[in-house]
Amino acid sequence: METEKLENVIYEKEGAVARVILNRPEKANTQSSGLVWDFDRALRMAERDYDVKVVILKGSGKGFCAGHVMSGEPGTYPETEEAIARLGSVWRARQTLFLWPVLYLWEFPKPTIAQVHGYAIGGGSYFALLTDLTIASEDAWFQNPLVQGLGFPGGQTMIEPWVFGNWKRAAFYLYTAQKLSAAEALELGLVNQVVPRAELEATVEALAEKIARPPLSALMTAKAGLKRAWELMGMRMHFQMSTDLMTVASSAGDVQAYLDPVYQRRMRGENVDPEGSGPPLMPTHRVDAAGRGEPEE
Repeated sequence: METEKLENVIYEKEGAVARVILNRPEKANTQSSGLVWDFDRALRMAERDYDVKVVILKGSGKGFCAGHVMSGEPGTYPETEEAIARLGSVWRARQTLFLWPVLYLWEFPKPTIAQVHGYAIGGGSYFALLTDLTIASEDAWFQNPLVQGLGFPGGQTMIEPWVFGNWKRAAFYLYTAQKLSAAEALELGLVNQVVPRAELEATVEALAEKIARPPLSALMTAKAGLKRAWELMGMRMHFQMSTDLMTVASSAGDVQAYLDPVYQRRMRGENVDPEGSGPPLMPTHRVDAAGRGEPEE
């Protein structure tokens, strides 16, 4: 097995299978600027390698990925700071960090499998659900808490209308910050299979081995046909429009007023019950002032 350890991601290659492992376990594999770029780099390594036919995406530590880093500290997202300084807007930076890398995962030309355990929250749920196949352990759960938690309309690439395939289900999930268990996600068609935690890795590896049997050209053309069908229905354009809506909402006065106490509570290491007074920090997600910690069950 070949292994390359980047700062935030581990890239492994074994035969026809590559593994991209999110590796910020002390910070719940949150999507910092560094992790986004390491993730993108690992995917491009797998794309360029003609020997690789299937890519497995998974997370180290207690869960898959807790979404974007939420921090007002300087240096968290240098792309955002530069965009504000140069253009007075975060729009370009959000495209750079949170639109194009997610679209690249969606358009990645080879079969992809997400191996999900524990939490998959916000942007982490996007990495978990945008792959061609998703296998989850029984302890896995999915949530997008942005409308309730931050007053945002959703992620920069709103996948929910497409992965749910039902606008009422998608609306309930987004509006209420609904937390879905692995079993519920399976019932809704968001994941392909749910297995005991102890069987997760073996199940995914066996699936990847089976998928890798046909020629690479057959796999890539089969995937291209699937993706183009969705794109003809407007999915790619909708992803891009989601970034525009996020920029509009996040700069609105009422959203800024809603956000201010959230950031204050975060810096004090506090959380707020979503049913209590005032906005929640992020439902089910507790961190300390340094950004460390794990999402709560």
